[in-house]
Amino acid sequence: MMCLRMLYFSMILILAAPEIAADSINWTQAQRSVIDTLRLANLPELPESPGNTVADDDNAARLGQLFFFDQGMSANGEVSCAVCHQPSLNFTDGLSKSQAIGETTRKSMTIVGAAWSPWLFWDGRRDSLWSQALVPLEDPREHGGTRTMYAHRINNDEQLRQRYEAVFSPLPDLSDTARFPLSAGPLGTRSELKSWLKMSASDRKLVNHIFANIGRAIEAYERRLKPGITAFDQYADALSNNDIRRAGTFLTADQQEGLQLFIGKAQCVHCHNGPLFTNNEFHNTGLFPENELPTDRGRIDGVRELLGDPFNCLGEEAAADEQSCAELRFVKTQGIELVAAFRTPTLRNTANVSPYMHTGQFDNLASVLNHYNVARSTLISDELEPLNLSVTEIEQLELFLSALTAPLSTPDVWLNPP
Repeated sequence: MMCLRMLYFSMILILAAPEIAADSINWTQAQRSVIDTLRLANLPELPESPGNTVADDDNAARLGQLFFFDQGMSANGEVSCAVCHQPSLNFTDGLSKSQAIGETTRKSMTIVGAAWSPWLFWDGRRDSLWSQALVPLEDPREHGGTRTMYAHRINNDEQLRQRYEAVFSPLPDLSDTARFPLSAGPLGTRSELKSWLKMSASDRKLVNHIFANIGRAIEAYERRLKPGITAFDQYADALSNNDIRRAGTFLTADQQEGLQLFIGKAQCVHCHNGPLFTNNEFHNTGLFPENELPTDRGRIDGVRELLGDPFNCLGEEAAADEQSCAELRFVKTQGIELVAAFRTPTLRNTANVSPYMHTGQFDNLASVLNHYNVARSTLISDELEPLNLSVTEIEQLELFLSALTAPLSTPDVWLNPP
């Protein structure tokens, strides 16, 4: 009787145990080492932000959250950062080209995990989150505002002014609109530019500082947006601990096969490496007609704009010392490989952020994978070679990419308007 009872409970335990993926892969040590580099557990601490002393200040982050969700931070009072970076869409907008006051020329990139990237935007035309945050504010297709407009916006809103001054310093007296026009800036209309140039150099500097502080606060908020632990990370963690049985409960057999393709035959890990699945570099992936030159020149133009940005790491507002800004000091500025090259996006949560590529050329991941599978050379790029994957292998890769999805590790309080 005792033996039958023990057999009964043994069967219950077996049936209740997590199902182990069939045909689990017997990984080599070299493969394990590569997989280990992709674990979220290996993501380093947030890097410092040159030029932003409040990058990790909670009050600055709360102020930045106000700015991020405030539609008043636009010329028409209808556009906020959250229009193109929606929390429900992994801080993208689900469009091929973002729509704000007008239509932009590219798809919005997620800002989740962007604090670890040395370059921002598809072409890397900014080198910090705080300087990146300033660009849409002045773009006529996005927020469409000007620097003095934003200064007055903060000054005239009691809540914004109090929070701004609590984080930074008291605002200067902006009441003299002859001295501080209601709307003036270097990237505004002709009349707004004319008003900007009429301002004294010292007053323009005051306004630039307020403008830069808006970016600093937004960066403090965006640094809170961090990816969460996925099924892949759980699998890789268990594999790292040599717990093969437990690892098999997190990825299916097809997903494991997809992972093997990802780090091997499909060569995805060449560009999508590290804990964020991106090398943060720029690549020409053959997205323009074979016998034509691209109209969007990507990194080659982006790096030139970066060097001319007054808010870059070497600019007056950053006040960096000689030991800082190594990326900018030694940035590559020439070479055919920079033409039509775009930044490698993170693959975390990629299954939920269609369409794909810098102008949403592909509606789904299968189309992206097929593009790389039949890759061809163009007039200015021979970076890609056909992968010659089977239909089954492409499906397995797509299944693996779905295992990179997880809720953010950011508290809900940061994911909604304050």
